[in-house]
Amino acid sequence: MSDKSDIQIVDAIIEKASIAQLEFEKNGSQKAYDMAAQAVGWAIMEPSRNKELAELAVLTTGLGNVKDKIIKNHRKTLGLLRDISDVKTFGIIENNEENGIIKIARAIGVIGAVVPSTNPIATPANNIINALKCGNAIVISPSPKGISGFERLLKYIHLEFDKLGINKDLVQMVPAPGTKEKTQQMLEKTDLVVVTGSQNNVRRAYTSGTPAIGVGAGNVTVIVDETADLKSAAEKIAASKTFDNATSCSSENSLIIVDEIYDEFLKELKNVGCAILPKSMEGHVINRLWQKGNLNRNAIAQDSHKLIDALDLSNLVGKENEFIGIETEGIGENFPLSGEKLSRVISIYREKDFDNAQIKAGKMLKHYGAGHSVGIHSKNKDRSYKLAMNLPTCRVIVNQAHCFATGGSFNNGMPFSLSMGCGSWGGNSIDDNLHWKHFLNITKIVNEIPNNEPLVEDIFKEYWDKAGK
Repeated sequence: MSDKSDIQIVDAIIEKASIAQLEFEKNGSQKAYDMAAQAVGWAIMEPSRNKELAELAVLTTGLGNVKDKIIKNHRKTLGLLRDISDVKTFGIIENNEENGIIKIARAIGVIGAVVPSTNPIATPANNIINALKCGNAIVISPSPKGISGFERLLKYIHLEFDKLGINKDLVQMVPAPGTKEKTQQMLEKTDLVVVTGSQNNVRRAYTSGTPAIGVGAGNVTVIVDETADLKSAAEKIAASKTFDNATSCSSENSLIIVDEIYDEFLKELKNVGCAILPKSMEGHVINRLWQKGNLNRNAIAQDSHKLIDALDLSNLVGKENEFIGIETEGIGENFPLSGEKLSRVISIYREKDFDNAQIKAGKMLKHYGAGHSVGIHSKNKDRSYKLAMNLPTCRVIVNQAHCFATGGSFNNGMPFSLSMGCGSWGGNSIDDNLHWKHFLNITKIVNEIPNNEPLVEDIFKEYWDKAGK
């Protein structure tokens, strides 16, 4: 195949995937789909493999840390397998005699998935499990830095397939070296494309001519109000912000703290390892966190000591500090700290009260990360409702560690996922966490039922009473 063009290489892969998928569906059953999904789950979750994959991911991408990637690979996969364990995705999945509709699950075909370097193992595993659960084949296009890690995962998936006699062509990858031409051909030739990561890739997917699911950018803002359990809030924020060195799009990027408890909460943040820098240090941090308009590669998704060195803060910040908080005020293009930082740096804003904090959170979302999510630490339940009603966001995370909660957790009801749809606010076709339903077509058998036509006066009675005919 070395003498073939990039386009021919991708076409050959997709053709093999299509043949395998048709056979998979033709001879399919719920058990067959479930076994294939579980095979992928065990390929990544088997402890020695999980450790090896996590180590390889950090080694090749330079992002995150091994300990947390092991946890992420395990929990995200286990949670997903729990979510789909009793889900019907083959044959008749619903028979509603009242409305005469019978729903039949149908595979989409060959899924094309573009996955990021921030989660080069967990994200493709999630996509593959969902695809196979619904009877599809899938072709992965990993990021250039994530190729080695995914190649290893793919090897383990195929070893598990061999145990069950599953066709290995059901799960393939766009071979190295990764190129835009190969990825574009995959986007155009598969039956559905799923894109996580680069917003440029998301835009390419939506304009490829193929049905596409892309997810929006994160830039999580969290409000801490005067009713919050401050110690608990600080502990959760610290755990979330530092997890896998803030590689998650759901990591907190900014805090908006109401005036009444501002100083007290900063003390709680210091107690959990946050070094608080005053606004006078804002320029210093910006000039080192960004270089020539791009985030500093020596700072993003790095351990705390490497971040401190990259930001030239070793004389001000102790080794005991796990993340950096920088006090700031501005929002918008001229204020980089109001955007996503992909690092153990969190911006800190002070506001008079909850109402003003809500306004500021709205401005933050409209600047960057619209549709993704916001968080609040509060004992006032009405305030989460106000955020949900007033802000351009698909998720309001209440009193939780944000990066654990947004993508599904064992103590909330969100579907386990590493890809969060941001709705129309974020320019996405979905507003939900990407999960199995997005990998399925449903055919409806429509039977006749007794006539259910209303009288015109029944429909318009209330309107006529108020407005007249």
